[in-house]
Amino acid sequence: MFRFHRIAAFCVLAAAGAWIATGEFSSVGSAQGTAGPESPTDTVPVADRKPVLRTVAAVDPVFIDHTRTIRLSGITAADKRVALAARADGVIASLGLVKGGTVEQGTVVLTLEGPETVAQAEIAEIALAQRERELELAERLFAGGNTPEIQLTNARSARDAAAAELARATAAMDLLELKAPFPGIVDAVQVELGEWVQTGTPVATILSLDPILVTAEVSEVDVGAIAVGSKARVRLVNGTEMEGTVRLVSREASAQTRTFPVEIALPNPGNALPSGMTAAVLLAAAPARAVVVPRSVITLAETGELGVRVIGPDNIAGFAAVSIMDDTPDGLVVRGIPEGLRIIVAGQDLVRNGETVAVAPAPGATQGATP
Repeated sequence: MFRFHRIAAFCVLAAAGAWIATGEFSSVGSAQGTAGPESPTDTVPVADRKPVLRTVAAVDPVFIDHTRTIRLSGITAADKRVALAARADGVIASLGLVKGGTVEQGTVVLTLEGPETVAQAEIAEIALAQRERELELAERLFAGGNTPEIQLTNARSARDAAAAELARATAAMDLLELKAPFPGIVDAVQVELGEWVQTGTPVATILSLDPILVTAEVSEVDVGAIAVGSKARVRLVNGTEMEGTVRLVSREASAQTRTFPVEIALPNPGNALPSGMTAAVLLAAAPARAVVVPRSVITLAETGELGVRVIGPDNIAGFAAVSIMDDTPDGLVVRGIPEGLRIIVAGQDLVRNGETVAVAPAPGATQGATP
């Protein structure tokens, strides 16, 4: 019985070897002879045999103008933020700031007591009036020939000095008042009415929230696809969706992350949106001519370059380097495929540059790059 099994196994092995030796495969990716359908290649003299071609499947690429979506994560921020500080030493005489309240541009929000400063301004104003009367008299006397020119020159110099002193005193009085530089919301108040403050003491923080900004970071790969003035879709963490405009694309990358800050301005009437809210940003890059290809056709050149295998009208295989623009449910969107070439979608890893191939239609493929 044992000898019978060994003899049977040997017979099966011999039959299989004979079958393999007498036939060749003709599927996509295999080598095919071209000696003729009625003359097996093993009956043709070696000198008369034609080259053996490898069969691949290929499709014509369909070029589209693809708009890539760039997704960023950001956070809302105030359009303007200022920390007001005291401009002189003194006691707070009036305070027009309420935390959480609003202020208008130019509104006096704080006044300091300064009787000495007010008195100096009044004295300077009186002195200027006196010097102007003296100059007027000197001009009349000089016109009548009753005073030398030097007296007229001295009177003019005295009048100019008095005017400069009044300007200095007026400026000192102006420092006693603090005005809002822009309309906004009072985010914090650090002083109280009647408190003594010195020059530079923090007084309050004012935020401008209309428009409100969404700040994000874009990679160095995508920064060239974003421009000032581009539209952006913003989805806030509370579910609110809005359309904004790119206001800034920084030209200097962060030294730590190598990313570029981007600012998107959103309308915020009534200051409804606060600063510091998480947001998702969708930016549309400029349309670019591209082709959608199956992920399986992407291959590497001998140099490690990413691309696809292509064939021209002469059925000679080649390599086209591509850059991946986007990843969609239909496939990869790539740039770099020359027009007039077909994309090999089956058997691409079995051919080399310059090799002549036999081309078969891709199974189930229609016109286009995606079979």
